[in-house]
Amino acid sequence: MTVNVPVHFKDEELSPGLKRGGVLNVVIHDLGLVVDAAQIPEEIVVSLEGLEVGDNIHLSQLKLPKGATAVDSDDITIATIVAPSALKSAEGEADDAEGEAAEGAEG
Repeated sequence: MTVNVPVHFKDEELSPGLKRGGVLNVVIHDLGLVVDAAQIPEEIVVSLEGLEVGDNIHLSQLKLPKGATAVDSDDITIATIVAPSALKSAEGEADDAEGEAAEGAEG
């Protein structure tokens, strides 16, 4: 039987990337599984422990229930930890300021 099972995340407090302000970007909210009707799981739980900004969680990293296989055979991305937009824009402004300072020194 083919079913969609919700993906839930745990251990946010154990993720250094999230502690520093990173954001969990969930790509797949429900995972398609082929599983026996008597063995349908309520959810797939993914631990975020140890993950840093820039880390990705792929299908191959998930522990699927016994007897279950993913509908998608590719190693799809389930979620990523990204830098918050405020941090990205602050870094971009710092890069721009450095570039302008270098141009001023050359001229």
